Amino acid sequence: MKLSNMFKKTDRKNYITIHTSEKKGKPEVPEGLLKKCNACKAAIVTEDVQNNDYICPKCHNYFRVHARRRVEMIADEGSFEEWDADLIAGNPLSFPGYEEKIQSLQEKTNLKEAVVTGKARIDGQDVVIGVCDGRFMMASMGWAVGEKIARAVERATKERLPVILFACSGGARMQEGIVSLMQMAKTSAAFKKHSDVGLLYISVLTNPTTGGVTASFGMLGDITLAEPKALIGFAGPRVIEQTIGQKLPEGFQKSEFLLEHGFIDRIVEREEMKDVLSSILSMHQTGTGVESWKQEVCRETEEEKRAPYKGLTSWERVQISRKKERPVGSDYIRTMFTDFIEFHGDRYFKDDKAIVGGIAKFHGIPVTVIAQEKGTSTKDNILHNFGMPSPDGYRKALRLMKQAEKFHRPVICFVDTPGAFCGLEAEERGQGEAIARNIYEMSGLKTPVISIVIGEGGSGGALAMATADEVWMLENSIYSILSPEGFASILWKDSKRAKEAAGVMKLTANHLKSMEIVEQVIAEPEDFTTANLHEVTDRLDKNLKKFICEYMEMDTSALVEKRYQRFRRM
Repeated sequence: MKLSNMFKKTDRKNYITIHTSEKKGKPEVPEGLLKKCNACKAAIVTEDVQNNDYICPKCHNYFRVHARRRVEMIADEGSFEEWDADLIAGNPLSFPGYEEKIQSLQEKTNLKEAVVTGKARIDGQDVVIGVCDGRFMMASMGWAVGEKIARAVERATKERLPVILFACSGGARMQEGIVSLMQMAKTSAAFKKHSDVGLLYISVLTNPTTGGVTASFGMLGDITLAEPKALIGFAGPRVIEQTIGQKLPEGFQKSEFLLEHGFIDRIVEREEMKDVLSSILSMHQTGTGVESWKQEVCRETEEEKRAPYKGLTSWERVQISRKKERPVGSDYIRTMFTDFIEFHGDRYFKDDKAIVGGIAKFHGIPVTVIAQEKGTSTKDNILHNFGMPSPDGYRKALRLMKQAEKFHRPVICFVDTPGAFCGLEAEERGQGEAIARNIYEMSGLKTPVISIVIGEGGSGGALAMATADEVWMLENSIYSILSPEGFASILWKDSKRAKEAAGVMKLTANHLKSMEIVEQVIAEPEDFTTANLHEVTDRLDKNLKKFICEYMEMDTSALVEKRYQRFRRM
């Protein structure tokens, strides 16, 4: 392919050609050798951009990537097998000039239509790939695009393969009218059938992804990634501004905006895209369940000795559970798991940083890990809202749990919250409903769930992460109906009697173990900090191996019934 044909536009005005007179004897720069970046306007060598993943070396602006180039960037060399390459659409509306325009684009782009689909390998892992190409009518979705995607997904379902789809689109193809609109339903239905048999779909949103593609397959991924600063939205910015008569804020509808508002899992730089996709695929390989490591891991099932319970008062343990030096959820994730990939957002409103969650490996087995996160400094405390989740946080946690259920991954929750956030905006967005929904769904989750109280376990804010098969507590953690201060204030109208309240609430690990509210108490060292965290995580590691070995082999209906009976007897 000629260098001058590598980019999204080939207009001569975008290229810099140096003209000189013959008298001076200086050669002209060949046409297409240089390109002007449409962001910083700098002159850049085309080949340099090609070697830099089609990113401007001056300002890091992302150029659009042709479909086959994208495949080359992410697929193992020589592994791509294209499907339905010659599939083309008709002209259902008999729209004037439409067929001629299609033919012209076919000649110009060497594509039959706006999406390329097929099968490939990424680091040896089989996958079905679809890539939209913005050069072809801005990758608008007509019948042929919808049909190629649906066929690829159906074949992926039949062959039990994951799907990765790189979306780039101006939306529906106007020239095909209602037929174009129906492709939204067709592609969405194909992905539903793919999902129902437990297969993975990764959606990658690139610049721009708008209209009917956003409102169908673009936003239906089990995991949704995006390139930096990509325009993503249903209605385009110009349409919105004309409709509301207002100027849109800077960064509106960009990837970063969607991440903040909970609609994508992660922004991935182009140069790391293949590695991230490979890591996600490896987490979802069939056969990576407990059977593959049972003999190696499950034999180590010695019973953990009962934690020594030092003679501290309940109030002293409350104070220890709140110490700022105490390890927080993210510390346990870093220490106990490998290959952690954090996912973001509730898909409704926001990414709540009081909940940190994603997928990781525990001794080689994929797991879902979710932690209530307080932070370790004043700045972190504020960022994570002191570990008090909003409705968005609980919905993010539930989304990750349901994803784990689909792929039958164990769910490991680290509970550490003084309680759910009780601000005005939390009530506006349904804090009570979000907590209720988590408890309701967790009670019937068809995959093992373990919850570990590592600090404070406050009220329904904790229970919404602890409706589990088993609940364990660290020796100096607490778990209660509310804080001692709140208890004293409500019952005795005097929050200063918190110390007294702690003594009657039976909120310590030892109390709750004796009441059969929790299954295990995990010993912890004196002056517990991240420096000696391994003393606790080593104990947790052994117990988690045993838990996973036992519960992953359990029949799904038996698992759910056992969890029901656990709470039924309380």
